[in-house]
Amino acid sequence: MKIKSIETFSTQYVGFVRVTTRDGAQGWGQVSTYNADISSLVLHRQVAPWALGEDARDIDSLVDSITEREHKFPGSYLRRAIGGLDTALWDLHGKLAGKSVCELLGGTPRPIRVYASSMKRDVTPAQEAERLLTLRDRDGYDAFKFRIGAECGHDVDEWPGRTEQIVPMMRKAMGDGTALLVDANSGFSPKRAIEVGRMLEDNGISHYEEPCPYWELEQTKEVTDALDIDVTGGEQDCDLVNWRRIIGMRAVDIVQPDVSYLGGMTRTLRVAKMAETAGLPCTPHCANLSLVTLFTMHLLGAIPNAGKYLEFSIEGPDYYPWQEGLYERSPYDITDGKVTIPDAPGWGVELSQAWLDAADYQISEMS
Repeated sequence: MKIKSIETFSTQYVGFVRVTTRDGAQGWGQVSTYNADISSLVLHRQVAPWALGEDARDIDSLVDSITEREHKFPGSYLRRAIGGLDTALWDLHGKLAGKSVCELLGGTPRPIRVYASSMKRDVTPAQEAERLLTLRDRDGYDAFKFRIGAECGHDVDEWPGRTEQIVPMMRKAMGDGTALLVDANSGFSPKRAIEVGRMLEDNGISHYEEPCPYWELEQTKEVTDALDIDVTGGEQDCDLVNWRRIIGMRAVDIVQPDVSYLGGMTRTLRVAKMAETAGLPCTPHCANLSLVTLFTMHLLGAIPNAGKYLEFSIEGPDYYPWQEGLYERSPYDITDGKVTIPDAPGWGVELSQAWLDAADYQISEMS
């Protein structure tokens, strides 16, 4: 079953991928969001030449061989592009087998718990509490993540005192029965991160994401070792060697690979397995409602060390205008704080034909 063609349909923010084999089988995937037009170009320039004519059934070997062929490019864009091929092949396999990707992985499609993930720092603590309470009452969420510090903030908050204000306010507003998580987005030095962590513990926060610059693993480990709260991270890391180091040194308590940033389902499964061997849960990063959240749903439905919940962005068109109109029918309906893994073959979603028709198109084919 040889790969005949690889097509991309992309904008600056989203890039869908269609793989077709010589016998006509097809699958849909996605390169990572953000500069997806660049990732699509990388896919055609540096991934497609090594994939066309190869066996679509052996995803593991294909992903590894492309990485080796392009060994002079070990960074993020190559992985973001490889993920488009990988995820399209998983969809293709599911459709051929008549099974969802979750089932291919040994899981069972079912409702899974989500946490409502806020992306905003430009709201006051009172405004944030109000909008999250509205979501709780409307959609039944019982877990929420909000932002503290400032992104790569060097101990400078989004505005003075915001972190100290929002943490107790969110706990008071939500009550003791709600799980609360925070994301610092590489905002603190170890000293400040530990100081903030103590406050988080005092307020019953259960998840402390990326407290220090994510590339400074020793700093993160210092925070992890000092606190009882679960310190989490890893969304930006796209190198499996680095992942072995993260897990081996126990820099975090919970691993958070991103299926699209890391290079697809195959490589993410390897990280999840490393974590399982080390006794660590896996709660992947998936911070928008492109296909990355759907990929993660299927993953969490199958791996034995799945974390407590799926990250689920609550931001709409005011924050993510580009995620509107991607699907003929959205796979992301929330009921009682849960979303259901589709049981249809492959990823179980139909992309919007109108969106595809309007996107920039490229194709790489066997000669």
